[in-house]
Amino acid sequence: MTESIGLPLVGRVAIVTGASRGIGRGIALHLASLGANIVLNYAANSSQAEQLAAEINSLSPTHPRATTFRANVADSADVKALFDHAQQTFGPDIHILVNSAGVLDAKYPTTADTTEEDWGKTFDVNAKGAFLCCREAANRLIRGGGGRIIAITSSLVGSLRPGYGAYAASKAAVETMIKIMAKELKGTQITANCVAPGAIATDMFYAGKSKEAVQMAIDICPMDRLGEVEDIAPVVGFLAGDASEWVNGQVIRANGGYV
Repeated sequence: MTESIGLPLVGRVAIVTGASRGIGRGIALHLASLGANIVLNYAANSSQAEQLAAEINSLSPTHPRATTFRANVADSADVKALFDHAQQTFGPDIHILVNSAGVLDAKYPTTADTTEEDWGKTFDVNAKGAFLCCREAANRLIRGGGGRIIAITSSLVGSLRPGYGAYAASKAAVETMIKIMAKELKGTQITANCVAPGAIATDMFYAGKSKEAVQMAIDICPMDRLGEVEDIAPVVGFLAGDASEWVNGQVIRANGGYV
């Protein structure tokens, strides 16, 4: 078996936003295990991002395959600089964007009790950030094969749980945008898809939740457990590779049957 078959993303460059922890971290590790060079974007957790880069680079110390870059995805200049850094570090061809950066209001207010400030913060990162990153990717990813835009959204868009009005609305906006982008990118061979996790055992999921709320999330899932990052990363890995070329403009709900 050749190296290119064993590691399907060898030589490809992937930008992963929100990569310092949670789902983004797991995705970055998985794409690296498939051979990709990884640009680890973070907003604040520099030490965690650097630790992740060191972990990935320890696998190939003579040819480092991970670099970190701090950028606010809701700032267009920062997003442009992120893509510039990818090209300066790994060469002109960028193949994959995984937009995983996101925020959640851990107070879980009803829509009637959501402040304008909290609504704006949620949409700035989750919707505007996804737009800016995906727009840059649409203009900068390699044409002619291998270009992949993958947005991490949420199965809450389907389950419509109370307390998630702003969050679910921001992710619904991204899902609609991605479906349209897939059509607009006709002729480029760049695909655009969403992966919509259910309840995943990360810091973001646990924030502000009681033990009862966590147990409720387990009870309503047919698999009788919370999802793990390892349940999501391989789905993204599939979409990032050549085997997924015929999957385009889709939302893949990876949630154990929750919705």
